[in-house]
Amino acid sequence: MRHWPERMSPNFGMSRSSMGMPQIMHQPKIAPQGPPPISNPQPPDAMIHYTFNVHFASDLAGPDTEDILHSTTDAVLRWTHPEDAPDDVPVWQLPVHTQNVENLRRRCEDLTNNPMPIEAHVNATTPKNGRNQIVTVTLSGTADCVYKTRETILNETPSLMRCTHVDVDGHLVADLTEGRLKPSVTAFLDEVSKFCGVDIFLLGPKLTPLEDGLNGGLSMRRDQRWRVAIYGDHISAEHAKSRVLIKIDQLLGRIVDAVQIDLSVQPLLCGRNRKNIKHIESATNTAIYFPPCFSHAYGYCPPGALRRNPDEVFITGETPEAISQAKTRIHQILTTIRLFVKDVTIAMPKIDSILLGRMDKVRKIMETNSVFIMLPPLASRQGTIRFQGPENLHVERAIRELMSLAGQFYHASWWINQPDPRLLPSAQEIRALLSDVCANSDADIAFDKIAFTLTGSDEAVKEALQVLSDIKFVTTVQHQIRVKIELANEHKEFVSGKKNGKINKIMSHCNVQIVFDNFGEYNFNIDVLAHNYTSMKEGLTLVEQEMPASISFHVPDQYHKRIIGIGGQHIQRIMKKHSVFVKFSNAMDRGGMGRDDDDSRVDNVICRTPARNAQNLELVKTEILEMVDREDSEITTQTVNVDRLYHRQLLARLPEIEVLEKKYNCKISFPSTEQASDEVTVQGPQWQVPMCADEFLGMVPDKHEVVLEHSEPLVKFLESPEFLQNIVPKLKSQHEVQVSVHENTEDRAADAAPTVTLLWAFTRNNAGGLRDAMDFLHSQFATAGIEPVVIKGAIPRPRSDTFEEALQYFDSKILQHVAAPVATDAPATPTFGEDLVRERSNIFDRLRKPGSMSLSFLDRRKNSSHSATNSFFKGSANVSKTSLISIESSRSFNADRNPWNDSGVNLPDDDNNPWGTSRVFEPNGLIHKLAIPMGGDSTPRHGTRHSGDSGRPSTSHSTNSGYPGPLSGPFR
Repeated sequence: MRHWPERMSPNFGMSRSSMGMPQIMHQPKIAPQGPPPISNPQPPDAMIHYTFNVHFASDLAGPDTEDILHSTTDAVLRWTHPEDAPDDVPVWQLPVHTQNVENLRRRCEDLTNNPMPIEAHVNATTPKNGRNQIVTVTLSGTADCVYKTRETILNETPSLMRCTHVDVDGHLVADLTEGRLKPSVTAFLDEVSKFCGVDIFLLGPKLTPLEDGLNGGLSMRRDQRWRVAIYGDHISAEHAKSRVLIKIDQLLGRIVDAVQIDLSVQPLLCGRNRKNIKHIESATNTAIYFPPCFSHAYGYCPPGALRRNPDEVFITGETPEAISQAKTRIHQILTTIRLFVKDVTIAMPKIDSILLGRMDKVRKIMETNSVFIMLPPLASRQGTIRFQGPENLHVERAIRELMSLAGQFYHASWWINQPDPRLLPSAQEIRALLSDVCANSDADIAFDKIAFTLTGSDEAVKEALQVLSDIKFVTTVQHQIRVKIELANEHKEFVSGKKNGKINKIMSHCNVQIVFDNFGEYNFNIDVLAHNYTSMKEGLTLVEQEMPASISFHVPDQYHKRIIGIGGQHIQRIMKKHSVFVKFSNAMDRGGMGRDDDDSRVDNVICRTPARNAQNLELVKTEILEMVDREDSEITTQTVNVDRLYHRQLLARLPEIEVLEKKYNCKISFPSTEQASDEVTVQGPQWQVPMCADEFLGMVPDKHEVVLEHSEPLVKFLESPEFLQNIVPKLKSQHEVQVSVHENTEDRAADAAPTVTLLWAFTRNNAGGLRDAMDFLHSQFATAGIEPVVIKGAIPRPRSDTFEEALQYFDSKILQHVAAPVATDAPATPTFGEDLVRERSNIFDRLRKPGSMSLSFLDRRKNSSHSATNSFFKGSANVSKTSLISIESSRSFNADRNPWNDSGVNLPDDDNNPWGTSRVFEPNGLIHKLAIPMGGDSTPRHGTRHSGDSGRPSTSHSTNSGYPGPLSGPFR
């Protein structure tokens, strides 16, 4: 193998002049002279062993049996533990998970016994923490049979299972007065479960922790909406979720229609960040449901279920005219779309890794750039990905961002030279070895002709090499290790250094060989070769520390000259001080002025430095932002919760929202209709976002009910002119709260006392004044000599900082405990008290009849998970400890990664041994909650925003970056 400087020219990998030109010159054919050569007989195909991990999501817990009101056929049997299960039974022993493993074993036994020359073995192991189970499959046979069998197993196995929720108002699915579920709703859920191949549960309201803005304490609030929990593989679950959402629209009186749109143009129709669809929905008051974008890449379909047509788009609206108008607007957009298509080649194992672990990021790339990404089917051994977009610039952005994902996966080989035949292990020992390496590292590993091949994420491949280094058979003979890292072409000189100084120093210091292999238009490979594991470990660590770590953020173009300074003196001082290279890009670099409104908020400043110096990136960012005015400070994101059904009313006021965005230079983004999420994000300058979010919440109405015991003095006071003419207007003017009185003399039980309801109406930004308004009204009651008895809806004051909680440990008759607060369902800081217990004892207990199973049978089932509110729901003590796992985020492999080590970059402040066990980083709060002021002036505080970039961006500057061009040169 040649040394890398011999293969490198001054313009190696940097020239783009031949893009789009033919790569092969056609020469005239010359007839061969003489007889054809005699071909040697082909040797028989050698047997290989291949081991891979099957992602069953065995840490997915079922619902709490206390919350189940209805379940589809056999759903409780699959997702709850039997009555005789021990108390500490783990989640992965749920019947649904054990059945999946058993079905896989049976499938592999059939493959082994069939005439095809293939052996398939399943191994299920449990890590020490016991939270999940790792299932590996080892295939032995010829290469073609092994890869074909792997494709069959992955496409016939329900991997990547998840749980998705849909919130629904209780009155839509149940008759609350009679205490029973509507038969039409339960029949529909059973039909969807059978049609889509999923398990569906109808769950009661949940307890959600709320943070008190005054003292930081937590209180529990019961959500007024019920939940529909859907369990299944991710494609089937999304199919069922869309049908449930459409059914809810039908229950609300909306009409449903469908239109056929080719899957490859649906992202182009939606526009960047679904801008086009939001305008159509706001103008026509409709809801548009698109199918999953990657259903073609996954071949699994549950037995007896049907897949959704990928070209079918559902539209729901108030009237047929609104739906027709929406179709017309869709047709107008489709007729104006221009198509730019480009094919890119990526290593086949990396495509499978992206399909199994990075699909959330791929979906984000598609939505951000309005580009359709055609991925090949899972395990199909195809390496071509097609990109289709409305503009060439957006296609290039999407390609670079996807290529950066490919750089997060490594490829390694371990060759054994001249092995001793007496030490060669048997086929059974090889299978056990490969299964152990795969289970401990989560990397796919193959053994072919006394050579190991490993593919997977950066950390997985390094852990697999560490496990192999402890095996005597592998290390006692001569061997060679090779690790291949993929990186963007524009970073080549950055890594090699001036006159290749960095690479030469690493090779001489660690006794390794480093080769640069240019294989594509966007990325190149860095091959690190060594003859022992210690040298490889040290050399690869040093190479990773020389790879670029970057951070990108937005600074308005008008500040660039101020920051750069005369002759670049300001920015040169900052770069020299922190050894960080800073690059600015303006609107012209991003494709011209006025191309898209989103370009005004993209990351246009990138700071780059070797990974060993990554800790200085935040310091550079801080110094740059200090030169920016407060109105244009750092771009942050804040999330506010608004009922998803009210999003339609807000979208109808889209012109007002656009005026609000221009006023504060912010961007308000609504979630897609298919997500059924309540979270609305407000993105903009740090000091402008709270004001924008507060004014946006002023468009969202809210209400709160306080039920009082009926009494003659109370009714007389509420009907007096003093209350109607003085108190009510004062509440509106001083506290921004409107109060109205409703006397409940009808529709009540015969044994219940009459009540009076005070209905408080306000906007969400004034929710903090509700408590003060109620205190003011109570003071008026006290002045009039009235002592109202609050039955439901009281809002207690925040608990004072006393030693009250410690008094329970002192047996004293002098120290008295504070009375328990009155039950409440307040929107601010309510408690969850006896009203819910009473409600469960009458309504919920009558509704909890899952499927055809009796209530007594359900009570005998054990909870499959501990609930965060087990102190409120007195369920079985035999529960698991993992129900607090976030289902959506745990499916993403990037949820627990270090933001500075997304691609193997080891920072100086990391562990000294970066090849040890993987560190798990809890995700920091990237979403800031809106702090509602409770009185007086207060300045909202926001944490620093993490960059959207990874620690080592392969090609793209950030996930949301609009700056696609390479840097003019590295900082030396």
